[in-house]
Amino acid sequence: MAPGTVKKEGQQEAPHSGEAGCIHLSNPHLGKMKEDILYHFDLGTNTHDFPALFGDVKFVCVGGSPWRMKAFTQYIAGELNLGDPKEDITNICAGTDRYAMYKVGPVLAISHGMGIPSISIMLHELIKLLYHSKCTDVTVIRIGTSGGIGIDPGSVVITSQSVSPCFKPEFEQIVLGKTVIRSTELDKDLAQELAQCSEEINEFNTVIGRTMCTLDFYEGQARLDGAICSYTEEEKMQYLKAAYEAGIRNIEMESSVFAAMCNISGLRAAVVCVTLLNRLNGDQISSPHDVLVEYQQRPQKLVGYFIKKRMSQV
Repeated sequence: MAPGTVKKEGQQEAPHSGEAGCIHLSNPHLGKMKEDILYHFDLGTNTHDFPALFGDVKFVCVGGSPWRMKAFTQYIAGELNLGDPKEDITNICAGTDRYAMYKVGPVLAISHGMGIPSISIMLHELIKLLYHSKCTDVTVIRIGTSGGIGIDPGSVVITSQSVSPCFKPEFEQIVLGKTVIRSTELDKDLAQELAQCSEEINEFNTVIGRTMCTLDFYEGQARLDGAICSYTEEEKMQYLKAAYEAGIRNIEMESSVFAAMCNISGLRAAVVCVTLLNRLNGDQISSPHDVLVEYQQRPQKLVGYFIKKRMSQV
């Protein structure tokens, strides 16, 4: 294909039953390498025993903040009776300042930074880590914060489908100068299972809806308070109302590549984000700090309940 050509890639089919939920690695070149160095994790196949370290992982939870992922690991340790939630937990990626990684029992928690490029790098190395570790039947969930559209602050959105700023359910990646289009569908059964868990918790509003993934926090999300703005308030409101009419209930900056890469790798995946404000009412987050902290704990509580329930069924 010539530079600029568009190639569409469909959603990766689930692994065959004989594969026992194995990770699908879409790179034939890796088999020729004597060592695979996961540079941004400070891990390597010649220096670390991946199956011994990570072979029991069944749940991977990823989020932007290292602090938040550490707090989640401590919380899940208490929920699963695998440790004291007040005790410090070792950062497996302490040799690098790019990402933080924590593990307790079958749960791996990793920070991914902010935006598509940062989470994309992390996901490449995470998928290889799970493959080298011979993990099977892994569920990956992104937990985080977002801006809501037409719903109250503090509501939790379980993403049914990640869409572009043009409301299309696809992720565009430039590969060798060519545009590659990848599906951003997420596991519908997993979304419903998470929604059922929220009903059982019955502590906060939870909805299943489309999530818009943008490349920017300001102009890309139609804010009026950035350093640059070339549109009117009326135009902003028209755009956000159109997003609501298209079934979009929140905006963040990582879900599209997350969904696309999990699809290609045969991983069951979900995105669970709390909304910190209703963008139809304003652009700036103004809730008190203690309220925001409680909001940010809601996705952790929902996913923690889900993992605990799943493990009780095993």
